[in-house]
Amino acid sequence: MPATQTTASPATASQTAAYSDILYDVADRVATITLNRPDRLNAWTQVMEDEMRDALLRAEADDAVRAIVITGAGRGFCAGADMGLLSGAVASQGSAAPREAAEATPSDDFDQKFSYMLKVRKPIIAAINGPLAGIGLCMVLFTDLRFMAEGARLTTAFARRGLIAEHGSSWMLPRLIGNMNALDLLFSGRLVDAAEAERLGLVRRLPAEGFLDAVTSYARDLVTASSPRSIGVIKQQVHTGMFQSLAEAWNDANRAMEDSFHTEDFREGVNHFVEKRAPAFTGR
Repeated sequence: MPATQTTASPATASQTAAYSDILYDVADRVATITLNRPDRLNAWTQVMEDEMRDALLRAEADDAVRAIVITGAGRGFCAGADMGLLSGAVASQGSAAPREAAEATPSDDFDQKFSYMLKVRKPIIAAINGPLAGIGLCMVLFTDLRFMAEGARLTTAFARRGLIAEHGSSWMLPRLIGNMNALDLLFSGRLVDAAEAERLGLVRRLPAEGFLDAVTSYARDLVTASSPRSIGVIKQQVHTGMFQSLAEAWNDANRAMEDSFHTEDFREGVNHFVEKRAPAFTGR
């Protein structure tokens, strides 16, 4: 996480930042990260990965941001790894260069390629506007909420490329949709439409028309009606809980509840309810 906080700006202000493979914009307390290689259906690159991590940590550090939406430019969300890069990997078989998969990775559960998203203390929402495959799907599994446009389709793709379940997908997917459903999608690499993905519990489906506006509106409503502090603590509880016993999670919740009683957001949560008015949470 960044060591310094960015300067907060008014909730209605719009901010942009310059990147190569993504777009970054902040408006009305929502940061929108757009994968921006539309001519390649936003195929994944290392530059895109690095820029997205930078943008997510930038959004986390910005007091003007209360929610983060990730979407794709053009008609696709992310078609998986850039096939040109995969072709290069095939051509280099037998070379002395170390492969990415064999490189050392951090031992921290929350500091892997995508798992760091679980410790970002703001809701991360995927707005899946079009085709989603491979590494793009792996990334989406580590978002907090996933919305999918009617007509969009997704696939794990790995087994059909002679690969395995990469980037934490074999760990996260079963926790989201159960072992049998996860193995079905991983073994077959078949295409799954938005309706089936919703039935599996992987996404919530929305109409294609006005899709991104609907997701952004949901994000704005979420962080206006609910305490940003509460959302951050609850997110931490849920994701940390995957590694805890019930007793550990219960004790942590007791301590967090006691802390909540001493916050501005708790006082505001009670006051706005009693006074029958809209909340004005500060996140403190």
